[in-house]
Amino acid sequence: MSVSSEITRKAKSNLAIALNILPRERRDDMVVFYAFCRTMDDLADEPTHPPAERKAMLDAWKNGLLDGFPEPDPFQREVIELRDRHQIPNDLLCAIIDGCAMDLYPQRFGTWEDLQQYTWKVACAVGLVSIRLFGCKDPGSETYAVALGHALQLTNILRDVAEDLSNSARIYLPLADLARFQYTERDLIGRVHDGRFLALMAFEADRADSLYQAAEAALPPADRQALLPARIMGEIYRTVLNKMRADGFKVFKKRYSLSKARKLAILSRHLLSRTGGE
Repeated sequence: MSVSSEITRKAKSNLAIALNILPRERRDDMVVFYAFCRTMDDLADEPTHPPAERKAMLDAWKNGLLDGFPEPDPFQREVIELRDRHQIPNDLLCAIIDGCAMDLYPQRFGTWEDLQQYTWKVACAVGLVSIRLFGCKDPGSETYAVALGHALQLTNILRDVAEDLSNSARIYLPLADLARFQYTERDLIGRVHDGRFLALMAFEADRADSLYQAAEAALPPADRQALLPARIMGEIYRTVLNKMRADGFKVFKKRYSLSKARKLAILSRHLLSRTGGE
């Protein structure tokens, strides 16, 4: 088993289910790319190393992509070969690294526009690489990938509010949005679950919903089949978002997810639609 395959297998991501529908070669390429993203994220979050060391490890990857690795290991060779074969811009891969590096130190985002600079790097850039590996041809797929990337990452942020607070008191919700509902940073750290919090979370969920809708509106018919893994991911995460909303956003007490059976049902429905000609 390759290094990238082992990394992906251990991660047990929602993406693994979506990738099962890809042809073998494209699936293998996505496994390498996912392993790259997973590795960058893990380097940024590695608790056994101080932030400065983690930054140095991320910088080593970035410099290797830009200038070549002095002595590339097997995994680095896989990533370089993937990049060169698909002509993936270094800017996109480096943006992913820069996004992960933003997590090295606790920070705050003043506005949604500020947060979008982060979500673009950690999610939209991932989507823009993925559409190349999926074989998309229509330029409209880039618009789809960006809207879906923002939607997926915002859903993650809402789901992981408590987990992020426990991890160096990270807060990703825009501070301007907290102020809009007279809910303070201290309230969030204190895990205050009241009407203000529910209004804040509903506001953010509405924003995520609008992004999912924007992605659907941008979906180019010519790439509809190529984007099937992305569409499955979108439905899984949007279902999680709806589950949180219906349950009153009890994110301080539980981490929302879908059962494997529910995910497989979503996958099966999309496969049936594909065979039915959509």
